[in-house]
Amino acid sequence: MSHLLHLDSSARSASFSRELSARFAEVWRAANPGAGYTYRDVAADPVPPIGQAWTEICDALLQAGITDPAGYASVVKTPEQREAWAVIEPLLAELLAADVVLIGAPMYNFSIPATLKLWIDQVTFPKMSLAGKAFVVAGARGGSYLPGTPREPFDHHERYLRDFFAGHYDVRDVTFLNSELTNALVDPGLSPRDPERIASREQALLGAEKAGREA
Repeated sequence: MSHLLHLDSSARSASFSRELSARFAEVWRAANPGAGYTYRDVAADPVPPIGQAWTEICDALLQAGITDPAGYASVVKTPEQREAWAVIEPLLAELLAADVVLIGAPMYNFSIPATLKLWIDQVTFPKMSLAGKAFVVAGARGGSYLPGTPREPFDHHERYLRDFFAGHYDVRDVTFLNSELTNALVDPGLSPRDPERIASREQALLGAEKAGREA
């Protein structure tokens, strides 16, 4: 049975990235009746930052040559490591159980929200492969960072996630759904481009529906 892990990370309770991720999840669940579904809001319920014990677990995995997540717990020895593992284990179990990972990820300051980075840190270990899983990112950006635009070089949002999934998880099956120019709603300097914002949102929502049916 397929399983969808759905994360949101926007600081806004009503946001474009949440709208997109919700649309994908709604369509996916309708197309996969009876499938598993797990939702986690890392903005409303933040994941703690990694600490010294997490680094010790990573070092022990490297030294032991353990790359299968099923063996991770075997290197957890000290009380501090067990405390760190108590945070890691449920997050990692959710990720490993998923066939499709849906991440609502707005662009903040050219990159991803700190709350999402905290989750990524907790569930990422040396030489870890998640090949075979599909990732979908529902993003929102205040400006336009599309190829060929002046701000394209500042996109450390999609580019970071794409590189991370490929470099750390060995995952290249990634779909990005980005709603661009969302600040046209509030920034007078961007207000003339509101028609572009509307078109981008509509295109992203249609993309979410299509991806939800096909994932």
